[in-house]
Amino acid sequence: MQTPGDNESEELDKRIDEIVSRGPSGAFAVAGIATFIVVAIFFLFYWLVYLPRGTVQ
Repeated sequence: MQTPGDNESEELDKRIDEIVSRGPSGAFAVAGIATFIVVAIFFLFYWLVYLPRGTVQ
C-alpha cells in the first residue's frame, strides 16, 4: 500500500538519478579554470620577475 508521500519520493529519486547521470561537468569546469589560473600566474612570475633579474653573480 502506497502513501501520498511515496509517489513524491519516487519522483524525487527519478529527478536525482537524472541529475547524477549527467556527471560532474561543473566540477571539471571549476578545476580547469583554477588550473589555468595557477599556470598563468607561474608564467607571469617567470616572465616578469625571474627573467628580468638575469643571472645572479
